[in-house]
Amino acid sequence: MTDKNNIIVYCEYEDGKVADVSLELLTKGRQLADRLGIKLEAVVAGAGLKNVEKQILPFGVDTVYKVDDDRLSPYTSLPHSSILINLFKEIQPRIAFMGATSVGRDLGPRVSSALHSGLTADCTALEIGDYTDVKNGTEYKDLLYQIRPAFGGNIVATIVNPECRPQMATVREGVMKKEVRDSNYTGEVVDLDVNKYTRPEDFVVEIIDRHVEKSKVNLKGSPIVVAGGYGVGSKEYFDFLYKLADTLGGEVGASRAAVDAGWADHDRQIGQTGVTVRPKLYIACGISGQIQHIAGMQDSSIIISVNSDPNAPINSIADYVITGKVEDVLPKLIKYYKKNSK
Repeated sequence: MTDKNNIIVYCEYEDGKVADVSLELLTKGRQLADRLGIKLEAVVAGAGLKNVEKQILPFGVDTVYKVDDDRLSPYTSLPHSSILINLFKEIQPRIAFMGATSVGRDLGPRVSSALHSGLTADCTALEIGDYTDVKNGTEYKDLLYQIRPAFGGNIVATIVNPECRPQMATVREGVMKKEVRDSNYTGEVVDLDVNKYTRPEDFVVEIIDRHVEKSKVNLKGSPIVVAGGYGVGSKEYFDFLYKLADTLGGEVGASRAAVDAGWADHDRQIGQTGVTVRPKLYIACGISGQIQHIAGMQDSSIIISVNSDPNAPINSIADYVITGKVEDVLPKLIKYYKKNSK
């Protein structure tokens, strides 16, 4: 199988802005394209796309495919999936990425099913490497390693797709870093005719009214996160986390176990099934450190673990470990910070 074709990223676009997760995937896509010696491409479909390429090209994109039509916004499944399926058949990308958002989770399976390509969801890392099929001894060069936790987070699985193309993966927002390659990077902009890639019946669904409620919790943007796990012990003890976060000017996060216990809302969940954060300071309170949680906070600049178990797995990645009960340690930290911040 020849693999000279390129990497393409589906860019989500709404309210005049390309989604952060798409820009993060362009950054990773550029790195992988450099490794493979191929081009990085992007496709964006929506309404009012004038000059959208100015947001995309600086990430090192060689070709931007634009499909601009009023009927493509807000997002609906049929036209967007038709555009990608027909475009991918035409340009035959080697690798395709999209965000693991509500849009990407709807779009990815439709496209991969139509193209019989396979899809790995919620990847935490993407790399290039070789693979040997132990059954028949066939060697494959430069495959996409699609890496994600599996079996409830007990292992990290590396998934490869030797034969089918494109090799498709989705990644959640915040997992990859977003970095501009060159603010003056020049690439080709290709305007596509929406009617060549869709059918009239793709537009049978009309959105009459749409209400999107934004989360009031800004975990991603907070420089300080105080996160609690099941080891906090109770919803009442979680109040100490809110007091500490308030004292430090940070946000409160939670592990999945704490959310499942009803001690915190789901929009505060950090990890593989929540949000990914990179604060300057991460204080982990009563968090054991399952791999799903680690995936969502391991790039924090400084990690402090407060845990009654000195052998908790999270302690191995923490910069500082305080061994003790949350209800004993946090009031002392609050008192200390209040005293020294005046």
